[in-house]
Parts: sequence; structure tokens; C-alpha cells
Amino acid sequence: MNNDIFPCLWFDGNAKEAADFYCNIFSNSKITTDTPMVVQFEIEGKKLMGLNGGPHFKINPSISLFVTCKTVEETEEIYNKLLEGGKAMMALDKYPWSEKYGWVADKFGMTWQLMVGDVPEGGQKIVTSFLFVGEQYGKAQDAVKHYTSIFPNSTVFHLETYQPGEPQPEGNLKFGHFSLNNEMFAAMDGIGDHNFKFNEGLSITVQCETQEEIDHYWNKLTEGGEESRCGWLKDKFGVSWQIVPKALGRLMSEGGKAQRVMAEVMKMKKLDIQTLTNA
Repeated sequence: MNNDIFPCLWFDGNAKEAADFYCNIFSNSKITTDTPMVVQFEIEGKKLMGLNGGPHFKINPSISLFVTCKTVEETEEIYNKLLEGGKAMMALDKYPWSEKYGWVADKFGMTWQLMVGDVPEGGQKIVTSFLFVGEQYGKAQDAVKHYTSIFPNSTVFHLETYQPGEPQPEGNLKFGHFSLNNEMFAAMDGIGDHNFKFNEGLSITVQCETQEEIDHYWNKLTEGGEESRCGWLKDKFGVSWQIVPKALGRLMSEGGKAQRVMAEVMKMKKLDIQTLTNA
């Protein structure tokens, strides 16, 4: 299995504006696809997709992008640029885990954690980070184990748990670092009352080469979760995933075929590559 796994950010018509904003802030960034529905872009080698899905869902802090910066100056520069028109969730300051750390919600609602640190050789400067709160509080470790059991080439690098006498219950996940098919992720449990939870505002897209791969991820991730339409599902923790054929973009760009392909997508829950190819 050779899958591209990347976050999809839900926007209300301003995906291109957001992509331009992010690409202007981060080095080594570019827009790779620009259509009225979808904008794909890369920042610091991290692949992302912006979806102009309408007003139905909003991005919230349950899934953030965690950025490791080389210096205090770089951390301050990126944090301040992301803060323009946004709001601070955790002030940029010195914390026990880093000389300089901050959490900011940008003007599009996307949240970012920034920290001074070292990116390990072969690692990623920007990783997708899950925050388990509310009904999912205390389930971060279970989620890491669940996801790494489903995806090939997955590794749990680090699970730091709370110890007796610390602010959260013993065994809850303070910080976890893992990969799914070589794509890096982070996870943590978040104590306190929060008015957000995992939703479609930020989903994880998995592009598959074969129908066998689609069937595998769909069946495993819907266990205890629920199926949705057009290749979308929610897993048992409430996280939204899109399980799609890698060929979908090509099929959607084949002139008059695009409308027929989209019509078939709208009929389906789990996507069927042969039906889409024959449309």
C-alpha cells in the first residue's frame, strides 16, 4: 500500500485565499492544484487540501498543525503572522516543554501550535495533531494504537503519559508522536471544558491506488464509527476521514466526464473505482 495521507481543511469559498496566506508565511511552499472546489498546496513539504464546501462545517482546535521551528526568532515571526486577524489560544512564551511555544487560531479558524525544537533527521517540520477532549477525553492512547494497527509502515515513536500528582489522570496522554504509512502525527488528551469536538471541518484524506485499499481502510475505520457519503466516514473517536481513489483527480479533469464522475460520487458512500472509471 502506498497512500498519500494529508489534512483537508473545510472553507466557505475562501480556500484559495487561505492557501495564499499560508504559502506567504512558510518557506518552501506552493499551490499545486487550484479549482473552484479544491485547492491543494504544500507548506514546508506538508501536503494539504482546502475544500470549498460551504457554510456547513467550521474548523476548530480539535485538530491542529504542529510546527517545529529552529529558533526563537523563527517561532515569533511565524506566530505573529498567523495571529494577524486571528487570536491567541496560548500566548507565545516559555513553557516547561519548550523555550518558546504558542498556540494560535488564524483568521480562517485553523489552529497552529508552534515550538522551538529539533526536527529529527527524516522527520517533518509540520505534523497533524489530534486533541482528545469532551467525550473523547482519555482516549488518545487508544486512538494511536488503533490507527497504527490499520495503516502499514506505521510507528509509535513516543508516548508520554501523565504520572501520579500531575494535572491529568494517571495514564492519560501528555504527548504522543507516531506515523501512519510514514506520515507523521501527534496526539494528546486535553483536560477542561471545551465547546468543540472532532468534525468535518478538518478531515484526514487517504488516497488509495486500488479498490482493495479503499475497502481495507473503509472497513477498519468505520468499525464503531459511521459511514457518510462521497467517500467520507467517521471513526469510533469521531474523527472524519476521506477514503478516495488516487485517480479521482484525473477522472474529474477529463472534460465532459467530470460531471458524470461527480454524479456517481454523490450516489455512493464507499467509493468504487470501477464505477467511477466507467462513468
